[in-house]
Formats: sequence, structure tokens, C-alpha cells
Amino acid sequence: MAGNGKDLQAELKKHFGFSKFKGLQEGVINNVLEGKNSFVIMPTGGGKSLCYQLPALMLEGTAIVVSPLIALMKNQVDAIRGISAKNGIAHVLNSSLTKNEIKKVKEDIISGETKLLYVAPESLTKDEYLEFLQSVTISFVAVDEAHCISEWGHDFRPEYRNLRNIIARLGEGIPIIGLTATATPKVQEDIIKNLGITNAKVFKASFNRPNLFYEVRPKTAHIDADIIRFIKQNTGKSGIVYCLSRKKVEELAEVLQVNGISAVPYHAGFDAKTRAKYQDMFLMEDVDVVVATIAFGMGIDKPDVRFVIHHDIPKSIESYYQETGRAGRDGGEGHCLAYYAYKDIEKLEKFMSGKPVAEQEIGNALLQEMVAYAETSMSRRKFILHYFGEEFDAVNGDGADMDDNTRNPKEKEEAQEQVVKLLRTVRDTSEKFKSKEIVLAITGGSNALIASHKTQEKDIFGIGSDKDKNYWMALIRQMLVAGLLKKEIEQYGILKLTDAGRAYIDAPESFMMTKDHVYDAGSEGAITVQKSGGAAADDKLLKMLKELRKSQAKKLGVPPFVVFQDPSLEDMANKYPVDLQELVNIHGVGEGKAKKYGKPFVTLIANYVEENDVVRPQDMVVKSTGANSGLKLYIIQNVDRKLPLDDIAGAKGLELPDLIKEMEHIVYSGTKLNIDYWIDDILDEDQQEEIHDYFLEAESDGIDAAMEEFDGDYEDEELRLYRLKFISEVAN
Repeated sequence: MAGNGKDLQAELKKHFGFSKFKGLQEGVINNVLEGKNSFVIMPTGGGKSLCYQLPALMLEGTAIVVSPLIALMKNQVDAIRGISAKNGIAHVLNSSLTKNEIKKVKEDIISGETKLLYVAPESLTKDEYLEFLQSVTISFVAVDEAHCISEWGHDFRPEYRNLRNIIARLGEGIPIIGLTATATPKVQEDIIKNLGITNAKVFKASFNRPNLFYEVRPKTAHIDADIIRFIKQNTGKSGIVYCLSRKKVEELAEVLQVNGISAVPYHAGFDAKTRAKYQDMFLMEDVDVVVATIAFGMGIDKPDVRFVIHHDIPKSIESYYQETGRAGRDGGEGHCLAYYAYKDIEKLEKFMSGKPVAEQEIGNALLQEMVAYAETSMSRRKFILHYFGEEFDAVNGDGADMDDNTRNPKEKEEAQEQVVKLLRTVRDTSEKFKSKEIVLAITGGSNALIASHKTQEKDIFGIGSDKDKNYWMALIRQMLVAGLLKKEIEQYGILKLTDAGRAYIDAPESFMMTKDHVYDAGSEGAITVQKSGGAAADDKLLKMLKELRKSQAKKLGVPPFVVFQDPSLEDMANKYPVDLQELVNIHGVGEGKAKKYGKPFVTLIANYVEENDVVRPQDMVVKSTGANSGLKLYIIQNVDRKLPLDDIAGAKGLELPDLIKEMEHIVYSGTKLNIDYWIDDILDEDQQEEIHDYFLEAESDGIDAAMEEFDGDYEDEELRLYRLKFISEVAN
């Protein structure tokens, strides 16, 4: 029953309240209504689920939706129930249901009320469910997250492999719709073959997200400082920082907190309640940044994430695309910044070495694509889209200038002669080799594979020994994107000539090649950081800045704090920014603010620096959390919970004086600790006031001087604890 456009629009309005379809939805829905197989590839946020929800509501019988994530199933069922008067319109069928609940589900299906039944693949293998489903009318089967079928997908699930046989057992000729949010040509072929839907009509939306800016920076020892600077330049904006390990997540979240950034950690090691709490804080904008492993974001639909930072490079371009795709869902700006060092790749390879050989091969091939992306100097957008089997015009395409390589292009050089050499090498080795062997052959190197093919006897052997391996690797990547070479889909990674490549050998033309980036430990963009708790500001300059702020505020008719807040002025008196570029690195100053108010301030500072021969700190100072960050976090969390200090000390095997020392480190590096609950127990109000007034007037905060002043009225411990409270409240 194909719906014509009008009826479909009316149904869409009736059920979902939308007045028009997005992208490819209408075509997919018509195909499903006609009872044909469909395969839908649509980036996240493109409206995939509607493609099966609407036809399910319109067709007779029940549609089965296979999905890997119980949480997502529940969300969808709730959403469908929300648009219908009948609660039974959608159900989940899985191991978490009671006998009575299962009975209710079956009754609703038999009565024809249930239009959508969400199941995990495991549930479909149970005989009792299968027998029941064979006895009712099934409108179609939707396989969501279909990339789970493919070992080449970024989220392979073995239980998905058997779906085709299970669906066949449900009955003859039941139409299938496969849906995925990311798929390379390799994965697409795998899904179609595995579901047995080679006749499916393929609907593929563009993977281009023109509002995202892609950038890769070398990962140096000073990555934390770089991340802090980046986030401070984007103060008040929401962002996600992805790390590979849980340990790193907790460490980095703490470093950000100590440096005045509101951030929470998130990983699967936290209990469900903590995870939900942190996720809500991020969604409700109580914090700006979440530092997470990839466990975060599966169900996240926050439209205004403005940046996604990868502290560690992901395992595949698909994962990278998925994770960066969480930025700028609302069409607004989205900055995707990844840090890359080949060391990280080697670490990932080591992780894989324990796995079965087939899995290792796939994992390594996907990793090498990630290396190619990080090191390439061509348009990153063109590279990503080529990976997903999509052409992109790097000059006029939508979002063409939105990456670091396009904005700062590297020099190009003519490589026509080298391209011919490469094409001949691929051809004359019978198109049997992967990139690695091709590069070995052309540079005159050898391994077992090359020896067994007697490649060294061929005249192409060593014809490119005048260039190094990196050069040839870079050229192969650029020829792949240019369409002169292609990778064999069946035996992934083997290079073949395309028709254009064959033609090029006979009629070569200009081929401008850009040299790849070399990211080594000492490479460009390295940042030097002094470890310190932040130096004192230049008082004379600070005074001048405050006077300037007052006069500027008067001139502009705004209160002074609107121009710059005190912490910003103090930071200026610390770091002496002399131009607007540097001003953006100052605490609480974004680009807009720098442009609007910054000019007179940097002019004043530049003059001051020159007149007073100021030696400026080379770079920003990052407060360190010290080596013992696990203990710190433990102390901060348990003081927050108002646990007795002797209990906290005991749990970590410390004496109270040792704990106080640790607490001093925390407070002096800028983090507040509220220990009123403990102080109020050991000192009365008058005593507290007396010590407070002393510290307020004292020349220094030394304990010996205080002991002398009070002449034995207080214990050393009492004074040290009160000093903690004082510093926390007055200084931080």
C-alpha cells in the first residue's frame, strides 16, 4: 500500500505533528510501505527512526525492531507511547520482563494494538518467542544499528551475525529494513550480504557536516595546558573531552577543575546513579565540560555541544566520526580537535596483539586509516567523506574551508612522474599487494611476501628508492582520494588500479601532491608550561588596569565588571598579554570580549612591558594537581560528604597531620575545601573569630608565628585546620 505524498504527509502530521519530511525519509517510507527491502544510511540526527516508525503505525500487523541497546529501546518506546493514546502501541520484549509483563505484551500483539515491538537479537533466538511471533502478522523487520553485523563496523556484535536465519524462520517474504548511522562501502556490502537483502534499495544521506571544523594537533607533554587554554577560549560553551582510559578521565577532569573549569568525569566504572547525575549536570548546563570515555554519549542528544576534544586518537574513523558528530547538532559551530602522537597508535596495536588474528588484521587496518587521517595534509573533510564512499569538492563544497589543513595549506609539489611509477608498481605486481608491500617494492625493500612473489626480479623493483617510505605512503593516500587507485573491498586493503589510473599511465597529467604532517614529540605547536600554583600578580599594573577599566566602563555606560571581571585583570597582571591573540588566553576572556573591550588594555600592557623591561612568562601557568591525584579526589569527595577527618585519614592509612598536609596542597592549588563541619566541632565562635582576625592582619600565614602570638592557647593542629578554612574562603 504505497502512500501517495499527500496521504503520507497527513499521516506524518497525525502521528508525529511534523508538517514535512526530512531528507530521504519519504522515499524510504514509501519503499517500506510497498513491502520492499530497504537499506538506510543516515548520520545521527538525520531522523532514522521515523523511517520505520511511521510505516509501522500505518501497516497491518506488528513491526519488529532489532536494537542492541536496552536504554535506547526504552527511550523509543516511551517516545512512541507519548504520541499515542494507547499504551500498548509499542513494547519492549527482553529478559528484563516478568511473566505477567510478557503475557501482556503477547495479548497486545494478538489484539492488533501493538505496532512496534523492540527486541534485542538474543530475544529472537528464544524458541518460545519465535513460535509466538510465527503465529502473528509481522509487517516488517527493522534492524537498527545495522553496522553491528559487520566485523568492520565500529561496534561489532557476534549475535547480530545470525539475524538473517532468524528472520527467515519468522515467515516467508517478510520485508527487511536495515539502518545505520555510519558505514564505509566495506561495511555496507557486509550488512547487505549478511542480511540477505542484495535486492534492497539503498538510501544514503550525505555524511557532510559543514558546520564542524576539524583540527589535529601534535600531542606533546603539555597537552593538558593546551586543552585548558582551548576550553578557556571557549568559556561558557558546552564541550566533551574523550579519553581512552578511565584513569585518564578522572585525572584530566581534576586538572580542569583545579584550573577553574567546571567539569565532571564520566565512565562506565561509576555506578548508575553517579553516571546519571553527571550526565544530567551536563545536559542541564550546571557544568560546561564532561571528560569521558566513549561510554558517554550513546543516548546524548544535546544540540549545543560546541567542541569535542579527543585527548587520545580513536580506534577507527567511524568512531571518530560518531564522536565528533556529537558537536553542533543544532547546526551551530562545532570545533573537533584531536591530539595525535604515533605513540598512542602503538599502544592501541599492543592492546590488540592478544586478540584472534582475523580481528587483529581488521583492527590494524582501521587504525592505519586513522593514522592516514591524522597525518594527511589534504582537506580533512574530503578525506573523511572519501572514507565513507562520498565525493566532495574541496574548493566549492559546503564547509570546504572548515579544517586546519585547508586554512593553512602546506606547499604542493609536482608528482606526475612518481604517480606513474606507483601505478606501474601496482600493475606489475599483479594488484596483489597492500600499501605496505607496494612501498617496500618501489623503494627496493623486502619481506617474506615480496620474496615469495619474486618481486625483486621485476623492473619496477626499487624505482622509487630516491624517496623515503613516508613520501610514498602519503602519495598512495592522495591517489586513493583522487580516484587513481582503489582498495579492494573483498580482501580489504589490497590496492587495485581504477580505470582512471590505467588511463593515467598512458596519458599522465599534472598531479600536485602535498607533503604529509610529521608529528613527532618535538614538533610544531609544542607548549611549555611552568608547574606552579600561579604567581602573584603585578600590583602596580593591576592598579593601572583597574583604573582603565573604570574609565572605559564610564565611557561605555556599563558597570566595570561587564568590561572584565577581577580574575581576568589579575590574570592580565600575571601574563602580560600584549595583543588580542594573547588576550584570548586570559581567564574569562573570549574572542568576542577581546575584540569588544581588549584594545586599550593590551595597548596599556604593551607600553608598561616596554617601559619597565618586564620579562614576560613564556606561557600560561597551569596549576598541577600533583602526582597523588587519586588521594586528592578521595579527600575532596569525602570532605564534600562531611566525613570525619580521622575517618578519611584512617581509610587511607594516614595520621591526621599527614591528611592536613594533603589538604593544604589541595587548598593552596586553588580548590575550595569546606571543613566548617569539623572546625565547628573543635573551636567555638569566639575562638574562630579571634584566629580569623589574626590571619586577616598577619604579615604571613606561618603557623610558628601564630603559635607564638597565641602563646599556647591553641594546638598546632587547630591553627593549621583553621588556616585551611581561611585560605579556602578568603583566597579561593
